[in-house]
Amino acid sequence: MELFDRLERRELEKAVLVHVDFYHESDREDLEEFYELVDSAGAEVCALLGTKRQRPDPKYFVGKGKAEEIQQAVELHEADVVIVNHALTPAQERNLSELVQCQVLDRVGLILDIFAQRARSHEGKLQVELALLKRMSTRLVKGWTHLDRQGGIGARGPGETQLESDRRLVQGRIKSLETRIEKVRKQRGLGQEARKRTDIPVITIV
Repeated sequence: MELFDRLERRELEKAVLVHVDFYHESDREDLEEFYELVDSAGAEVCALLGTKRQRPDPKYFVGKGKAEEIQQAVELHEADVVIVNHALTPAQERNLSELVQCQVLDRVGLILDIFAQRARSHEGKLQVELALLKRMSTRLVKGWTHLDRQGGIGARGPGETQLESDRRLVQGRIKSLETRIEKVRKQRGLGQEARKRTDIPVITIV
């Protein structure tokens, strides 16, 4: 079963949202747009936790006190996922996930998740799965067994042997997808050339 197929069947998840109001305008993300993205992803919002910072915390992105507050909100609402309205490093995502004991998704992961649900063409689905797997490959670490969730973006093996196996599987799948995408592109190019030779009109609906 492909990753994309599992994503399509995922049930509605309870989400705790996290938004940081940075002092520098260039570091800020729009809160209203964040709500729209979460709604598009089909998550049920349980709580929104906000904070102000000058710069991201290197360990949790938010401060330790706010991270513990997120943990309490997850326990209170029995949330399935924490969604952060900013881009996290793999280490920040991992540290926060280990603390709250559920899946943590940052803004980039949320957008990819929406693409996965919306993609309809064969090439579109391949492109989304490729992006998800490349992102997953940078976040495969030992001991992430608590991140299993239906249709989640990455189940983690319990030990080093399993981790290495997971990485090989992911890299193999990435290479396979890249080959298939290149084949689809070539086929599309041949189809376009054939239409040009037969003077078939091309219409685009936006």
